[in-house]
Amino acid sequence: MRVWSVPARVVLSVAALGLAAGTALFLAALFLHVAPENAVSRRYRAEVDAVVYPEFEQNWKLFAPNPLQQNVMVDARVQTIAGDGRITTRDWTGLTAQDFAAVRHNPAPSHVDQNLLRRAWDFYDATHPQQDGAVAGPRAKLAEEYLKRIALQRIGRTAGGERILQIQFRVGARTVAPPPWSPEQVSTDPDYRELPWWPVNADDYRGLA
Repeated sequence: MRVWSVPARVVLSVAALGLAAGTALFLAALFLHVAPENAVSRRYRAEVDAVVYPEFEQNWKLFAPNPLQQNVMVDARVQTIAGDGRITTRDWTGLTAQDFAAVRHNPAPSHVDQNLLRRAWDFYDATHPQQDGAVAGPRAKLAEEYLKRIALQRIGRTAGGERILQIQFRVGARTVAPPPWSPEQVSTDPDYRELPWWPVNADDYRGLA
């Protein structure tokens, strides 16, 4: 049997304790996020939100009496600038279509392919009310950056050999048709929403593969 030296055992023990403590703190943050509001969750709301949002948000829509009834497709396109200053608007890229292609016929689809983009759009939509005069919430800027970085990670730093200058998103929502036996009448025509152009700079690629 292998005998670990004293320094190695110390390092392993410290690492194990650190992992255990980190896991306990993470689970505690999730618990405070989903638990009924109390003195502790109110006191540490900012710290809990920093841990949970946007990647680990918890919700109960799976068990809701009225679950989501729409298929949402997120597309993105970019504007590029050539060396002579010429600006070109590129074609739309189907980001959700890419996820569908990765999941379809895959017996063990990635959680990222299934949920990353979808949850990013849910996060953006929840923090950007469309009513006239409504003010975006305090997490609106984070939602924009999160959505933009997901798209740029897929598109890359250039398109057609030219530097990306701006990016725009288009979201289409199509209501799922009711079953044949249902008397409910709904329109299944897609409803499109285009977001404004967002500038792209080097900071948007920081940390991306």
